[in-house]
Amino acid sequence: MTRARFARLSSFALMALLLAAGPARSGTGWTPDTIPWQTQAPNGTRYALLEGDRQSADAPFSYAFSIPAGVWDSPHSHSATARVFVVRGVLRIGFGDRFDTALARAYPAGSYLVVPAGAVHFDGSDVDTVIIGTATGPWSTTYRDGSLPASAGTPLPHR
Repeated sequence: MTRARFARLSSFALMALLLAAGPARSGTGWTPDTIPWQTQAPNGTRYALLEGDRQSADAPFSYAFSIPAGVWDSPHSHSATARVFVVRGVLRIGFGDRFDTALARAYPAGSYLVVPAGAVHFDGSDVDTVIIGTATGPWSTTYRDGSLPASAGTPLPHR
């Protein structure tokens, strides 16, 4: 696949991702530099709910998540499938209970991925990274090791 074809397909995937969340009531949009970050964790990760309600049953929502260079989230799973578009940087994600960054696959800006509900995974980045995703509520995160710190996007309780 050529780089141009990949870029076009990625653009279509982003449009489908945003449309799947439903129309924005305010008609606003964001660039990676204008995302209204709402939560920041001690590890520097940031989270923004862009649209919707992640706690209501069957309610679609869109979110942004920022991962600083060198930060990794330990193995965890989510209650709903996440559809993720990498808008800046390189998201690295590995699946399974074994936290080993060497096993993580790299998804550079322009990539689209689906993380199924219940799939145990770990993620992070070696460079500053921003993702935008959609899912359906209610949303929760379960960490395999509850003694480790949670990221900014983790609704409490997270363990």
